[in-house]
Amino acid sequence: MIRLASLKRLGFFTRLLDEAPAAERYRFAAEQIVHAERAGLDSAWIAQHHFHEQEGGLPSPFAFLGYAAAQTSRIRLGTGIVTLPLENAVRVAEDAAVLDLLCNGRFELGVGTGGNPSAFAAFGLDSAQRNEIFARNLEIVRTALLGKPLAGGDTLYPQRPQLDKRIWQATFSVAGGARAGKAGDGLMLSRTQPRSKEAPKATLAEIQNPIIDAYLGALPHGCEPRIMASRSVFVADDHGEAMRFAEIGLRRALPQFLKGGHARPGETLQEMIAAFDTHVGTADEVIASLRSDATLERVTDLVFQAHSVDAPHPYVLRSIDLVAEKVAPALGWTGTAASDRALAGSPG
Repeated sequence: MIRLASLKRLGFFTRLLDEAPAAERYRFAAEQIVHAERAGLDSAWIAQHHFHEQEGGLPSPFAFLGYAAAQTSRIRLGTGIVTLPLENAVRVAEDAAVLDLLCNGRFELGVGTGGNPSAFAAFGLDSAQRNEIFARNLEIVRTALLGKPLAGGDTLYPQRPQLDKRIWQATFSVAGGARAGKAGDGLMLSRTQPRSKEAPKATLAEIQNPIIDAYLGALPHGCEPRIMASRSVFVADDHGEAMRFAEIGLRRALPQFLKGGHARPGETLQEMIAAFDTHVGTADEVIASLRSDATLERVTDLVFQAHSVDAPHPYVLRSIDLVAEKVAPALGWTGTAASDRALAGSPG
C-alpha cells in the first residue's frame, strides 16, 4: 500500500477557471483559499496565464495574492507559476519582496518557462528562446532578492534574501529537474503531461520519477529536498455526482487538452479520466486512485486542484473539506493543529 511517508505539506491549487466572469472567478478563488486555510491546509497556489481565459484566468498573480493575503493569516501563498520569460525580472523580485513582507513571510515563489507561443508574440518575444530568457531572468530575480548589485549598481528595496530559499522551478523535463536541483530550488511537477509517441501509455510516475531522480542527483549536499506534485483531485459525497461533473468538465476541456500535445483519449468517461490523470469520486475512491500513483511516495508537498473537472464553486469547497478530512490523512498527512481545523465551522 502506498503511503506518502515523505509528505510534509498539503496544498490547494487553482487556475481560476470557474465558469463565471473574471470578477466572480477572483472572488471564488479567494473564498476557496480562505476555505482551504480553515480546513487546515498548509498552502494555496495560483497560476498565471496571459490572454487565454480558457487556460487560466489570472494575468496578475501578485495583485491577487495580496488580496488573498489580506483575508488569511496562516496558509502559505504561492505562484504556480509566474511565467518568468514574459515578466520583467526586477519587477518580479520587487513584487515578491513586497508581497512577502505584507503576508508576514508566507509567500512561495514558483516560476517556470510556461506560456502560449502567441503570448510571447504579444510581449514582443520569441517563444523558441523561452529557456534562455527564463535562465537569464531567474538569475536576475535571485541576484535582486539576495541584495546584490544589479546592472547599473542599484540594489533591491525592500530586500528579502529569505525568498531565495523559497523559489520553486516547474518543469516537464529531466534537464529541468537537474537545473532546479543544482540551484537548490524546489521542484514542481505537473498534474499531467503529454506522453511520447514511444511510450503513449506511460504512467505519470514513469515520466516524473526520472525528473525526481535528476533533481535529487543534482541537489547540493545538505540541501533539503522540496518536491511538489500537483494532482487533479475532485472528491464528492456521491459517486454519481462526481462522475457527472467529471463528464461535463473533461469533455469541455478536451479541445485545449489536445492542443497541449496530448493524445486523443477514448470516448468513455473512464478513458478520459485516465487520460487526464484525474483522481475523482468519493473519498475512498480517490484514496485508492492516489495510492496507485507511485510518484507520490517521493514528494514533500501534494497540491490538489479540481481542474479539469471544474465543478461549481460550492462543490469545490466541499471537495476541499473531503480532501482535508478524509483523503489526505489516509495518505499520511498529519495536518495542522485541530484548533485550526475547528475554524472551518466558525466565521472568518
